[in-house]
Amino acid sequence: MTSTASKASYRTTDIAVRGGTLHTAVWGPDDPGAPTILAVHGVTASHRAWAYLAAALPDVRIIAPDLRGRGRSNSLPAPYGMPAHAEDLAAVLAELTTGPVVVVGHSMGAFASVVLANLFPERVRSLVLVDGGLPLQVPAGLSDQEIIAAILGPAAERLNATFPSREVYRAFWRQHPAFSADWSAFVEEYVDYDLTGEEPELRPATRYQAMADDSAELHRGASLLRALDELAVATEVLRAPRGLLNEPAGLYAPGYLDAWAEKLPALTVREVPDVNHYTIVMGEPGAAAVAQSVRDALEA
Repeated sequence: MTSTASKASYRTTDIAVRGGTLHTAVWGPDDPGAPTILAVHGVTASHRAWAYLAAALPDVRIIAPDLRGRGRSNSLPAPYGMPAHAEDLAAVLAELTTGPVVVVGHSMGAFASVVLANLFPERVRSLVLVDGGLPLQVPAGLSDQEIIAAILGPAAERLNATFPSREVYRAFWRQHPAFSADWSAFVEEYVDYDLTGEEPELRPATRYQAMADDSAELHRGASLLRALDELAVATEVLRAPRGLLNEPAGLYAPGYLDAWAEKLPALTVREVPDVNHYTIVMGEPGAAAVAQSVRDALEA
């Protein structure tokens, strides 16, 4: 798969939100009446994580913002947290759509999507949660910083590092276990976009404080627990069997999500084989599986 298809229909806009503007990309038909979804990226990512999905869904209008504190929205101020992201996402939908849409969230973006559906039900038709959206399985008694280190590890450490050149940053990502066998033009564009500043002081775009504040909510956030308790839209969760470092243990243990599905009638679970937490969206097979779930949701 090349990046030609996604580039041909790609444009950006800036949406007014609290404290400034939210940088937002749109892929697909330049027609507000076309089938439309909202795509919400993960905790240290950007809208560029959705390029594979855009290529897999060329007939679908994909609205994908850089969340507050990330990408080209990284100058937006705190507070962060899922309710803040939900308010930003609702503003994007109010500006760019007329009715409720299917919302696709990856990792932390799945948590924000669940809260969006709860706080702004008129904006959400159904949810596709990609390896996220349900409380994380973490040992009791850990501090927020210990949980960040245990779950995100090098992804969090990277945010405080500087890089002398884009090529050095690409090399950092090329040896990442999640991408060592899945490097592509889309991944390289994602990596290049992630940098801010000038050589030799390039930095990842995500603000550390935004990541830290948001990560704390993924296991103890009151807004998330309330939103799950009141879940009222059809929701599919897609599980990656491997983790952030391509390790055999995924973000969620086998069976954990099924237990949630037994408690929540609106929730169904599907495992996507042979993907990790990143390549479930940033790889061709994973994006194809997500695309099928999106098409099913649009047709429902």
